[in-house]
Amino acid sequence: MITLQRITTSDRKLYAFLEELMTRSFPADEYRDLNELRDFTDHRTHFYNNIVLNDGCPIGLISYWDFDDFYYAEHFAIDPAQRNGGYGKAVLQHLCTILDKPIVLEVEMPQEEMAQRRIGFYQRNGFTLWENEYYQPPYKAGDSFLPMRLMVHGALDSQKDYEKVKQRIYRDVYNAH
Repeated sequence: MITLQRITTSDRKLYAFLEELMTRSFPADEYRDLNELRDFTDHRTHFYNNIVLNDGCPIGLISYWDFDDFYYAEHFAIDPAQRNGGYGKAVLQHLCTILDKPIVLEVEMPQEEMAQRRIGFYQRNGFTLWENEYYQPPYKAGDSFLPMRLMVHGALDSQKDYEKVKQRIYRDVYNAH
């Protein structure tokens, strides 16, 4: 059975698993400095850093922010040794049932095959790709904005809600304006 467990840095073994999976699964410019991540994990009440458990065993991570009108899923990864076992789908289905507002996430531009496959995965799980031009602000000083797209599960409209969603993510997640 899939469950999510919110953790803090005091959960040393699980937190070490989370950091190791984060650094293996994402390029360095797609996650914040690990010291800042630890601070957010322990002190930002609307930031949820979760271990994904399958029958109590850690198999992945998902972090998200709880905002007024939506959740923003910042990072989602399944341990490479556990991939292609249906866990990603199970986690998204679980997440969509336990969260009571729309869910927004960022995806790479659909130019490379892996990005297209990832977008297809989210679409098969009820997410809609917004075509609005979107740039992920840099996590670290000196890094560049990254061209991305937003995907949404739930009742948000790309025309009506895009600017509000973008501004909230920029301000609270990236400290950019």
